Amino acid sequence: MNKKKLITLLYFICHVTLVSYAQHFKVGAALRNITPDPLLPVSGGIGTPKKTTEKNGDLFVRALVFQKGDTKVAIVNVDNLGWPAALGNRSRALIKGIKPENILIGATHTHSGPDAYGFPNEKGESFADMKYLDGCVKKIADAVNEAANNLQDASLKIAVGEAKGKIAYNYYADQLYDPRCGIIQATATAGPNKGKVIATLVNYAVHPEVIGSGRGILSPDLCGPLYDRIEAKAGGVALFMNGAQGGMVTADNRTEVKGEASNYAECKRIGELLADEALRIVADAPVQENPDLYCTSRKIEFPVDSEIMRYILKKSPIKNEMAGENRVATQLNLLNVGDAQILTIPGEALPNIGYYVKRKMNTKLPFLFGLTNDAFGYMLTKVDFNSFKRYDYVSRTSLGEMTGEIYIEQALKLIAESPSPSKK
Repeated sequence: MNKKKLITLLYFICHVTLVSYAQHFKVGAALRNITPDPLLPVSGGIGTPKKTTEKNGDLFVRALVFQKGDTKVAIVNVDNLGWPAALGNRSRALIKGIKPENILIGATHTHSGPDAYGFPNEKGESFADMKYLDGCVKKIADAVNEAANNLQDASLKIAVGEAKGKIAYNYYADQLYDPRCGIIQATATAGPNKGKVIATLVNYAVHPEVIGSGRGILSPDLCGPLYDRIEAKAGGVALFMNGAQGGMVTADNRTEVKGEASNYAECKRIGELLADEALRIVADAPVQENPDLYCTSRKIEFPVDSEIMRYILKKSPIKNEMAGENRVATQLNLLNVGDAQILTIPGEALPNIGYYVKRKMNTKLPFLFGLTNDAFGYMLTKVDFNSFKRYDYVSRTSLGEMTGEIYIEQALKLIAESPSPSKK
């Protein structure tokens, strides 16, 4: 072989090797502590935040980054009641190398974290600590940037199954909730960490409100023990993304005697049980080597018919993106990872919406990330809205009658326009 042909051959081999390497599926994960020091009042919803005197566990932001070829996606969970896009977009502007629309930021929905909505009182006063929220904005970006800088070749195990035991129930109707738990677990396939778990993401619909906002305690609630249990047993970084938990799918802390166990011991019991169930469900899932990755998004709009929600949007110092008079804009994402499909929900969808959308998704492994990209209160279908006395509160704290209908319509369009997920 002459010199020219040898150089050409070596160039071709190097080119193929580099292209092949660039197409490897990669994963990185990182976290940042966002516990306020000194402690701040905590918010469980509309109204003035409640003073705290102690903490049970720390609050975190946890970031997971996927990459394959030119596609890079970040998933972030924040230990908070909700995380408006107005804050999320500030973090997105500080994140390098990932398209802003490919950064999914969701809230765990703990009722024992500082106010991130800037809820105004009847005088229009807000007590959100903007300095604290500014720090969280930067820490979210730092966590994503670190995760992206630490990408490793990885495989996935993905599973969806029923989480058994006393974890959640629907306060309005015991059995009207989704017991399915979705898990995505990434393991390094090369380098010094080969065989080690990088991250485990748990997707389950439940209100983490065992402690609540009225006991003077700041806490990640049941999510804290869930993180600790998974990281102790599996390694890596644990994440929790909530689901369609509106209406009111809450932690099952009911006791045999009248009342509820509202302490950290009960948070620990429920969080550790959910963690154990998640690890059980994913344990025998097939390994997906070099899975495909796809992400798309679209802007959607909701009318703001509720007077309460109009007041909050107008008076809060945290300004959401509006789409005209009494209309709010937000982002909807669809993500295919291996043979799983993920849809985001910008609020607290009731379980029937979650069940319906999951049934229409092009996968046997459906995931719904609730309170992600925005957190605009409850999302009901028009037939449920203001129809039952039991739904008075969730109707008042919804954007309006058409919120659920618009979400379903736009979610189904996004599903129809997107490719079906595949392992490859």
